[in-house]
Formats: sequence, structure tokens, C-alpha cells
Amino acid sequence: MSEAKPRPDPSGPTSRRSFLRTGLALGGAVGAGVGTGALAGRAAAAAPDVKNLPPSVPEWSQSLGDGVVSRPYGRPSKFEADVIRRDVEWLTASRQSSVSFTPLHQLEGIITPNGLGFERHHGGIAEIDPSEHRLMIHGLVEKPLMLTLEDIKRFPRVNRIAFLECAANSGMEWKGAQLNGCQFTHGMIHCVMYTGVPLKRLLEEAGLKTNAKWLLPEGADASAMTRSVPIEKALDDAIVAFAMNGEALYPEHGYPLRLVLPGWQGNMWVKWLRRIKVGDEPWHTREETSKYTALLPDGQARRFTWAMDAKSVITNPSPQAPLHGKGFTVLSGLAWSGRGAIKGVDISLDGGRNWRVARLDGPVLDKALTRFYYEFDWNGDPLLLQSRAMDETGYVQPTKAALRKHRGLNSIYHNNGIQTWHVLPSGEIENVEVA
Repeated sequence: MSEAKPRPDPSGPTSRRSFLRTGLALGGAVGAGVGTGALAGRAAAAAPDVKNLPPSVPEWSQSLGDGVVSRPYGRPSKFEADVIRRDVEWLTASRQSSVSFTPLHQLEGIITPNGLGFERHHGGIAEIDPSEHRLMIHGLVEKPLMLTLEDIKRFPRVNRIAFLECAANSGMEWKGAQLNGCQFTHGMIHCVMYTGVPLKRLLEEAGLKTNAKWLLPEGADASAMTRSVPIEKALDDAIVAFAMNGEALYPEHGYPLRLVLPGWQGNMWVKWLRRIKVGDEPWHTREETSKYTALLPDGQARRFTWAMDAKSVITNPSPQAPLHGKGFTVLSGLAWSGRGAIKGVDISLDGGRNWRVARLDGPVLDKALTRFYYEFDWNGDPLLLQSRAMDETGYVQPTKAALRKHRGLNSIYHNNGIQTWHVLPSGEIENVEVA
């Protein structure tokens, strides 16, 4: 039995608070993560009013409801008010350069609603008047362009479902189990349908010069986010998007324009896109030198790690979605890969000793989230739940130990290690690691 160090709780104030943690023993030594508590992010179950239960006629059936356009923009039921993005206040120094997390444990299918997709900002949300916004394309081009939003909408459009994952998703878990809840361990991801114009078409309009090798997209927010993008990606599947899930981008997602780079780390999907400079070499900006690189055990830096490797997480059951009694149980989760489509997902109930094949359901698309299920009867015994994704290239999601063996403990980026949830006999669930 091992002892895990106290960790702060993202669901509330952290000063003057400590948590006694002890390791668990089940099929090997494990260390438990802490943070949100088993029911954080879930509305407390209220006792039903017996007057509204059958065979009585419930109160909502005894009077007329609101008429049409009483809610000009639709919103969820008031009984779903707890299904929201959440942040971890102690994670960053300010809200303007911080992150919120998608409530993965409360969503179904593969499409993330626009209002629930995680946020990552470096200078706060830019509120932009689209009539005053321009996209400039310049540098190593024959004809520099200055495009309005309406100009861009006159180019042929494409629709593409793709996941967007922050490179630091699961980053706090590098050194051990930390936060209780897949919203916090894996929630820096969402998947939507983007509508926009292939970047290739805009570059063709500008006319690339023969020595054009790199792009430098820049955002219009206060941080002027910039990243170097190789021309091969720009001419492949990159999109300049103006809509997501059928409506205009939300301000927190880059309204009125953002760059979409399917399968690549989210920091490169520049929001509030205002400028693209074409050059012959990378610019080595702050976001690709001191940030978004990883120090390896031999002292060298791992950089230009664009693609997100195959990864998965069990969303239900999980620490924020505990089990409520023995019996038939539907296990559900998400898998994805930045290198192609998911080929399969395996499930373990005993910490990786034995694996079972999960069922993929719904669309299985290139560089998009994929939903998986595994049904079983739970008899109340403790479980160590794991999922392991494989993509069409043959890549298999590794254990956290395997990642650390090669990359050490100095990274917070590209952690795609297998996640373990410990199911207690009570149905409560903890974030742990199997030694």
C-alpha cells in the first residue's frame, strides 16, 4: 500500500485545505487522485413530489406552457442547469489566460454543443465587429489579399467534423493521479462540425511563391497568438472556419474567423484569425519555444509535436458519474486520434490484466471523436476501469508508465496515457494509477 500526496480540489477554494490520501490495493498498488469529489458537477437528486408520479396527473399537464418564441434562442431545461463548463481557479494566475473544461461525463454522442466546448484563452475573449474585421494574407505570395468576412464566404465551402484538443489536456496527470473527474482530466477537448473555406483555396488566390514553406497565422486577441504552420498542412485539410455546428462561431471560439487544423494540437488553431504571413522558415515564436515544447530526460526539447496521438477515456462511470447500485451497467466513453480514424477500443475491468472489445457506435470519422460502449453486470466488487484506443495506422494507446519511460516527468503536453478509474463497492469512483 502506498500513500499519495494531498492535492487541491478544483471544485472550491483551496487555501487552508488539505486532503489525506492513501493508496489502494487491487490487482497491484495504485495511487488515488483527488479533486472534485464523487458527485462534483452533478445536481443533487431531489426527492420526487409524489403528486406528480403515476397514476396522478402531474402539474405540468394541468396548464398551458409558454408559446412559441417565448425563448427566441433555445436553451436547455432548467433541470440541466449543472451541465456547464467548469474551470480550476488555482490553475492559472488570471481568467484571461486560462482554460475551462467540457463536461464530458454529461454528454452523449460525438458532437459537443457550442455552449459547452472548452475554452483556452491567452488574452481573454476578443469581441469583434465582423464588419470591421479583415483577414490579411501576405509575405511570399504574388498577390497580397485583404479579405472581409463576406469575401471569404464567396469561396467554395466545406463542412468537416473534427475534434480540437489542447496539447495540455491531461497535463496535470503527468506526475500521478491528480483530479477526480474526466471533465478535469480530459475535458480540454471538443468535437464539432466546422463550416468554412479550405485554406488551400485562399492561398491559391494569393498565389504562393516557389519558396513558400511556412505560414504564420495570427489572432486578433490581446495576446496576438501566433504559431508556425508547415505549408503541407495548409494545403491538405486546413480550413478557415466561420461556423460551427451550423451557426456562427461563438466569441470564445474565435468569432468571426478561426483556423482549423484537423488532428493537430489546439494551440495552432488560431482564433480571431486576422493575418496569415507566408514565409520560407518557421518563426520560432513564444508559443513554440518556451511554451508547447517538452524537456526530455536527456535535456533536449521535444518540439513541433503537432499531431495528437490516439487517446481515450471512459466518461461513464467516472468520478463525477458514479454507479447507483448493482446490476446491468452501460459503460460509455470517447476515443480519438489526430492521425486518422479510430479502429477499435478495448476495455479492462481489472487494471489492464484482461481486455475486452468495446462496441463502437455512431459515425467513426477521420480525426473526430468516436463513441464506444461496453455493457456488463456489476456485482458490487471493486473495479479498475481502463480504455485503450487503437487507430487506423496501427498505433495503440500506451500506458502512462510507458510514456514516462521515454519522456520523463518534465512535460505537461501530449499525455495520451491510459486512464484508470477505481470503482468502490459504494459506487463512488476515484482517479488512480496502477503501479
